Amino acid sequence: MELLSPAGGPEQLREAIHFGANAVYLAGRRWGMRAGSRNFSDEELARAVSYAHARGVAVHVTVNTVMTDADTDALPAFFSLLADVGADAVIVADLGAIALARTYAPQVAVHVSTQASVMSAAAAEAYARLGARRVVLAREMTLAQIAEMQRRVTGELELEAFAHGSMCMAYSGRCLLSAGLMGQRRSASHGACAQPCRWAWSLVEEKSGAVLPVEQGASASYLLSSNDLCMIGHLDELREAGVDAIKLEGRSKGAYYAAAVTNAYRHVLDGEDAGPWRQELDLVSHRPYSTGFYLGEPRQNPGRVDYRRERCLVGVVEQVSAGATGENGACVAAVRCRNRAEAGDALEALSPGRSPRSFGLDAPLVTNGELYQLELPFAVEPLDLLCART
Repeated sequence: MELLSPAGGPEQLREAIHFGANAVYLAGRRWGMRAGSRNFSDEELARAVSYAHARGVAVHVTVNTVMTDADTDALPAFFSLLADVGADAVIVADLGAIALARTYAPQVAVHVSTQASVMSAAAAEAYARLGARRVVLAREMTLAQIAEMQRRVTGELELEAFAHGSMCMAYSGRCLLSAGLMGQRRSASHGACAQPCRWAWSLVEEKSGAVLPVEQGASASYLLSSNDLCMIGHLDELREAGVDAIKLEGRSKGAYYAAAVTNAYRHVLDGEDAGPWRQELDLVSHRPYSTGFYLGEPRQNPGRVDYRRERCLVGVVEQVSAGATGENGACVAAVRCRNRAEAGDALEALSPGRSPRSFGLDAPLVTNGELYQLELPFAVEPLDLLCART
């Protein structure tokens, strides 16, 4: 299966590609469902596509917000830009946007967004007749339903499914809660969700003001907050159901998240045992994991469970000095500091194609953004990451 990784900005794109993504998905300055991400200017989009293609990686561009006339009026120019820079696919949900993509970027593949909530073969084939090459399935489907859809769908239509990341309590993100509470500027359908489903909620009796607990317990109730999705132990089942591409959610996350999650799924897709890599995923920022709807009814976040993160990024390898690699694999690396670490701290190096390697830091890294020369006991490459347990 194709491994499709999130790229919320240029740094995340580089790390996702470095750690084994077959394709990345990203957004321009408009029409993406993660308006708070770094995202890409028109010039950056051209550079991103060129960078990815030089490394054999495809670029899918999200254009999947709910569209108004003002949005669609500006789409022809944007689709023409994507065609000119060589984007591989556009991820769209709006029927008008699909029609405009076929007109102004006919050589760019159309992928139907999960925002369209496609859950039947009839819907999938209707989109195929409109020119779609792939459908990103609704997150509410079970493995059995996906297998049945794959059996019924004719032609070459591809199926893509989410395998990891945050889940939404609304059908594939169709939620009015954020806009209702905070106004249209924070509309989930326009990529600016404030995630009020993650807030603490209770029922209040209007006249007396008495607070009524929804669930018995000492803390507040989180009746709308879902667990995160993690299917790393079930990739064979996704493949057998007919999934052609798995998607990792996380365009709002940083470069370390994009690298670590891509790395874990790459290793398991390449045949390694899921167990150790499932433990790796426990170290990145996440809520409690579940298998979503795939294997039955999903589980709700049980209470005041904030994001857990047990490892943080300390530095990014920018270059390895020429001729600096020793006989035992030791090397001198230029490392850009991202978080403070002290001499004697135990760090881990994340490198593609191998398990994390531990070493002791000889000298402190104290200034964010500064470049340090470090002697490492093994070989590393540019874009490898140095991390510390928190």
